[in-house]
Amino acid sequence: MESLTAAIDSFNEYFWYLVIALLVIAGVYFGVRTVLVQLRFVPEMFKSITEKPSDISEGKQGVSAFKAFTISAASRVGTGNVVGVAIAIATGGPGAVFWMWLFALLGGATAFVESTLAQVYKVRDEDSYRGGPAYYITKAFKARWLALLYVIAIVTTYGFVFNAVQSNSIAAAVTLSFGMDTMAAKMIVGALMAVATYVVIFGGIRRIGGFTQVVVPVIAVAYILMGFIVVALNITEVPRMLENIVLNAFGIREFAGATLGAVIMRGVQRGLFSNEAGMGSVPNAAATASVSHPAKQGLIQTLGVYFDTLVVCTITAFIILLSRGDYAASDGGIELTQTALASTVGTWGIHFLTVVIIFLAFSSVIGNYYYGQSNIEFLTKSPKALTIYRVVVGLCVFGGALGTVPLVWSLADVFSGLMATINLVVIIPLGGVAVAVLKNFSEQRAKGQNPVFHRDDVPGLRGWDGMECWDGSDPLTHREEKAKDF
Repeated sequence: MESLTAAIDSFNEYFWYLVIALLVIAGVYFGVRTVLVQLRFVPEMFKSITEKPSDISEGKQGVSAFKAFTISAASRVGTGNVVGVAIAIATGGPGAVFWMWLFALLGGATAFVESTLAQVYKVRDEDSYRGGPAYYITKAFKARWLALLYVIAIVTTYGFVFNAVQSNSIAAAVTLSFGMDTMAAKMIVGALMAVATYVVIFGGIRRIGGFTQVVVPVIAVAYILMGFIVVALNITEVPRMLENIVLNAFGIREFAGATLGAVIMRGVQRGLFSNEAGMGSVPNAAATASVSHPAKQGLIQTLGVYFDTLVVCTITAFIILLSRGDYAASDGGIELTQTALASTVGTWGIHFLTVVIIFLAFSSVIGNYYYGQSNIEFLTKSPKALTIYRVVVGLCVFGGALGTVPLVWSLADVFSGLMATINLVVIIPLGGVAVAVLKNFSEQRAKGQNPVFHRDDVPGLRGWDGMECWDGSDPLTHREEKAKDF
């Protein structure tokens, strides 16, 4: 296992320089083209997330903007926020946190573009919508082979590898909490996780959305409140902690021999795994929302990046860095966060975090599963294919509980980097479409209107004929009714 992990880490060391370069190029390019949409439209993000068209309550089509947000948040807010941040700090030092913050701000523009594109090129399903990179690759570039490559990447990454990461973290948390670090205990945890996963994923998108809409906000708020308690108890140490983050971020203060490049890489890797900006995963959830304008969902998913990294990941970082523990001697993982929390609030903090990670990681399993399902359905409508996928997902959830932490996370880095590379290469040339859609949104807002999008408003754009949900036939795009509701 150790030799395999070392080989994968060696590959990641070089591969991720390419990924980081693409993330920077995309973030800067989209930020300039949209005139910093990720900062200018923050108030609009909060307004869009509460919108609920009447068609949703009547059960006619799709899910609400908020429910689509929670499906994506279910995947975002999970072990990446608790375990991933701990690994970043243990291997890259406090400075990794700074680079997580910076790339979240850069990634906000990228998140807007990819989720807006998902809405623009989405398709109608029986009772909802579907969309994502596979759809905008096919409709805008007519490159089904590239769409197929992306489908293979996301199904493997989210359905199998990332779900193994989630169950691995739950097993680690439970075994530490109950002092039963044995293979038998991990097998029991894995089996229970697999059964619970099957119960939910055989219920469809509405059950998935209903589950995440309840679980994610409650658990996330509880974790954030715990973080505030830790900060309050260590308020005098906050300036020192922030100083360490900044100095280590630029190599002014070294951490356990970590080079500046290693610090940046750890921050970006863990940040991307957590907030998913640019990976093309979130657009699969963004496309399911019933909204009157594609830009609305783009703004909502940008807010999701901020909530994930600038809030939840920051809470984990503060819990660890304020503990004054020797995190340099740790391999990271849930154990580091648990012991750090316990050092401040007592041993009950270990059990509290176990409960948090169980719910967050399990909600991530459900969100991850949906991303795979959406792309399986892009390839085939065969119920047999979907059933096989569901069975394999459960097996990966079970198997992940038995694996080692370094190997599972190294594999996650490979596949998340592969997904990001494919998606970024596609959305950079499609940036003009998202910019045109944003301009249309801004013009209507400036007139005091509730923005409604028709493809006829932007003739000549790449893949115009593939914007089938925006031909004016959908009730959500009837401007007269929207004007009355606004």
